[in-house]
Amino acid sequence: MKHSFITPRPKKMISSELRLVLFFFIVTIGMLVGTYLFLYYKVYDFTNEHKEMEQKEKELNRSILQMEKEIKTIDKEANIAEQIITDNTVLKESIRNLFDLVPDDITLDRAELDVSSLILYGVTPNKDTYEYMLHAPLRSIFHRTYTSFYPVENGWYRFVSTNYLDDETQESSE
Repeated sequence: MKHSFITPRPKKMISSELRLVLFFFIVTIGMLVGTYLFLYYKVYDFTNEHKEMEQKEKELNRSILQMEKEIKTIDKEANIAEQIITDNTVLKESIRNLFDLVPDDITLDRAELDVSSLILYGVTPNKDTYEYMLHAPLRSIFHRTYTSFYPVENGWYRFVSTNYLDDETQESSE
């Protein structure tokens, strides 16, 4: 019994339309998997780069802290050096002023300069020369001044002049 007007064709398991749909479906899945793998690799790469950057940041922070410590140390040393230079300049001026203060008639053998005292050893032709030419300026500078004279064979006098500055803090508390 034949009821068909055409001769039957053999049926295929997968038709050409289905093949076309499956091809596009497989290509789409392949593209999605490729995109997923690409993005997964990029995330992995960015994570590694992020870790490296964090490590570099930590190292840079450590070196910045070390440099800040070194800068503070150098600043302290510079301040100390500046203070020493200032102190030396003041001391140099004080010594220059001291020697400018001594008249030509009086000869100094030794001078001991301290923070709050000055001791002078020298020779003067007579007590009056010392009194008017050196002792008066010393009294105007120092709070307490003591002088001892010792006669020398040629008629001159050897002297020891001890001069003190009183501490300002002690005077204000008394």
